[in-house]
This record gives sequence, C-alpha cells and structure tokens, in this order.
Amino acid sequence: MSANSSPIIPVILSGGSGSRLWPMSRAGYPKQFLALHGDSGETMLQATARRAQGEGFTAPLLVCNEEHRFIVAEQLRQAAIQPSDIILEPAARNTAPAVAVAAARISQHNPEALMLVMPSDHVILDEPSFHDAVQVAARAAGEGALVTFGVTPDAPETGYGYIQRGEAWAGNAPGVYRVTRFVEKPDRDTAQAYLEAGDYAWNSGIFLFSAATYLEAMARYQPEMLASVNAALDNSQQDMTFCRLDADAFAASPADSIDYAIMERTDKAAVVPVDMGWSDLGAWSALWGIEAKDENGNVTRGDVLLHETRNSYVHADHAMVATTGVEDLIIVATDDAVVVANRHQAQDVKKLVEQLKREGRDEHNLHTVVHRPWGCYRGIDLGDRHQVKRITVKPGEKLSLQMHYHRAEHWIVASGTARVTIGENSFLLRENESTFIPMGEAHRLENPGKVPLHIIEVQSGSYLGEDDIVRFEDGYGRAPQR
Repeated sequence: MSANSSPIIPVILSGGSGSRLWPMSRAGYPKQFLALHGDSGETMLQATARRAQGEGFTAPLLVCNEEHRFIVAEQLRQAAIQPSDIILEPAARNTAPAVAVAAARISQHNPEALMLVMPSDHVILDEPSFHDAVQVAARAAGEGALVTFGVTPDAPETGYGYIQRGEAWAGNAPGVYRVTRFVEKPDRDTAQAYLEAGDYAWNSGIFLFSAATYLEAMARYQPEMLASVNAALDNSQQDMTFCRLDADAFAASPADSIDYAIMERTDKAAVVPVDMGWSDLGAWSALWGIEAKDENGNVTRGDVLLHETRNSYVHADHAMVATTGVEDLIIVATDDAVVVANRHQAQDVKKLVEQLKREGRDEHNLHTVVHRPWGCYRGIDLGDRHQVKRITVKPGEKLSLQMHYHRAEHWIVASGTARVTIGENSFLLRENESTFIPMGEAHRLENPGKVPLHIIEVQSGSYLGEDDIVRFEDGYGRAPQR
C-alpha cells in the first residue's frame, strides 16, 4: 500500500462517547462498539480495524478510554485482529495528546514509520477509493507532510468542518495539495458558497504522517503537551496486554485536537481530496442518509411496522415500533429509553444527554446490558430492597473474589456449569441448581466449562448499588474496591 519501504501503522482512536446517537450509544458503551451500519453485524471499531488490514499495513495500535479496554480487546479478538498495542488513556485529552502518545510509542522502534490515524466510529462506503487515497498520501507523508484527507462534498453540510486546498504539494506526490486554511462548521449560506467554489472539502479527521514528523511539530507548537505525554509514557506500566499511562502525567497535558494544536499552525499541512462515501455518523440523520431506503424514503432496523410514514429513520432494538401518519422523524427505541426527534434537528439529541447528566440520571451512561471483562449482565427488575439480573460468564472466565456489606444474593443456574466459592467452600452448580450467598460473605462465580454460563441473580438488601463491593482478588487488573 505505502510507497515507503515500511508498512503503514494503523492508529485507531477509540475515545469518543457518541452522545448524538443516544440512546443506542452511551458513555459506557459508545457508538464505535455498535453494529449500526449494514447487515454484517460488524461493529464500527471492527470495520475500522479491518479497513486497514492486509498488504501494506502492520497490526493496528489502539488508543482507548481505560474504561473500555476489555470491550476493545474482545471486539478485536472476535474479528481475528491482533493489535500491536492497546494504550489506555486515564483521562480524556482530545486527539492531539492521544496521537502524540501513539507517535512516541511507535518512535521507540521506528521513528520514520508512517501512521494512519483513524477515529474508530466513521463509515467509509468506498474502501478502494480510501486505499488509493492512502497510497497517494503516503508519498507526501514520506516527504515530511502532515496529511489529512478531505472528503469531496456533495451538499452544503453545516455539521462538518472544511478544508480549503491550495497549490499542489511540491514533491513526488501528485494528487496532494497544501492546505490554505481550516474552517469551522459554517452556516448554510457559507457552506453553499464552499460547495460552489470547488476547492473546499469536508474535514474527515483522518491523518497520515510519520511519527517523527508529528513529534517534531509537537515539540515546536505544543512543548508542554509533548512533555506531559512523554512523562506519561515513560512512567507507564504494562497491565496484561495493555499499556497503562501514568495518570497524573497525562492529566497534566493540555487538551486539544490535532487540528487546533498542530494542523492549523504548521506549514507542512497537506490534504488529499477523496470521494469515498465517508460519514462520521455524527447524528441519527447521518445514518438515514447512508442506508438503503424503501419506496417512501424510510430506513428501518428491527421489528418495525410502518403506515403512511415517509423520510424517517425507525430503529427498534427491543420491542416492536409502529408508526402512522408521520414524516421526517427519527425514532430510536431501546428497552429503557425512546427518543423521537425531527430528522432535521437530530444533532440536538446531544442536548437531551446533557439534560440527563444535569438531572443525575444514569440512562446516558449505561445500557440495561452492562459489559464486563468476564461477560455481561442485564438488569431484569429493580424494586424496593430487591434486584434481579441475568449474568453471562464467558467460558474459562471468573468474577472477582468479593463481598457485599448491604446485600445478600441468590444464584440460580439457567444453563451451563458454575463453580461457586463461598467462604472456604468451593463447589459446582449445574442447570436448575441454586445457592445462597449471605451478606458479608466472600464469594466468587466462575465458568469452568466450554459454553457460556447463564445464571439468574436475585439481590436483596438495604442498598443494591454497584459500588457495594469489597474486591479481594481480580484477574483483570482492576483496582481493589473497599
């Protein structure tokens, strides 16, 4: 793929929360981990990683939120993609520090290596055109350019930033242009003028440059940020298969995007115009725009019944959703939330999430299915002094050895085989068998079998919060809780 002698290293950024795609996307399980586009069942993270596989590419390096580390690792495992590194961000500091960490890590082995920096939550429909553009960009990146990809606009879109291209890049890189300027999201009249001018492109947020070139730019324009990043990496720890950055050093870094921190300041900024069917899926209306529609302009997913409905996006994740006599709507229903929005105001879903946060509600953060490194659990019922969950434990995995101050638990095996530890006793439970864990007793649940273990857990007590855990032992590098 690359014109250089060495392959390109995909660097995948997986730190976003995707709040505009609530209620499917939530802080604890954001949009990059969802299969939102197409019928393959492939999540956006998996599609991004697969897009940069094969000849010309190395194993990917990922930078992700510490809270999502096991989700990232599991989704890559399911896609049969082995990453070279998964670097954990202890705090959100936007894209410039995240990419600097990746560049510093890569430069330890090969400073001249080219990095293809990609958000984990974008859609690219025309992958051959994307690969061609990467090959073009690699030539300029090999000559010291900081290259971004400018998507050829087909509408006066106000939800994207724009890049104005200038003269051709001087060098052996036809199809690459110097950047004249970056422009923030415009109003509609300005966007129409950009479309008619012909020398503007949407800012995709995808970049290609060498690790050395990026670090040189950081040293020149963001020395404080680079110092914090280097300290965070120098004092990092290897935790299982993850690189855990030093939290204090990374938190000291200024927070900024690549565009503001570097690209708008450097004289090495270049752009490759490309028409590749790109979308950042910044709102539900973007999904309506790229998916196949019925004869009335509707896009549906799940169990949906339509009558006299036009130009709408209807997503039923749990129960059937039926509509009649409506148009230009976004309707997304999960098992604990339903959002209805005008399709032309879909960006405002983010404001609903902000309101949920202000009111102290948890629907912005977690689904009823909560993923853990050992499997997942689903909340079934919550009442006064009781809670019911369905717990799924993956083969060979086990929960931490723990106890609770304020609740007792009953476990009933629905399918599979459980190894249960209660105090000093350890025993097996099979389908239709059950046990009781008294309040204050140390206990552990394990799946020794080769098929998933499903149990029903009934909790009873005065307090049922997830923070009522005293964790004694854990196989996943999670800190003890007291």
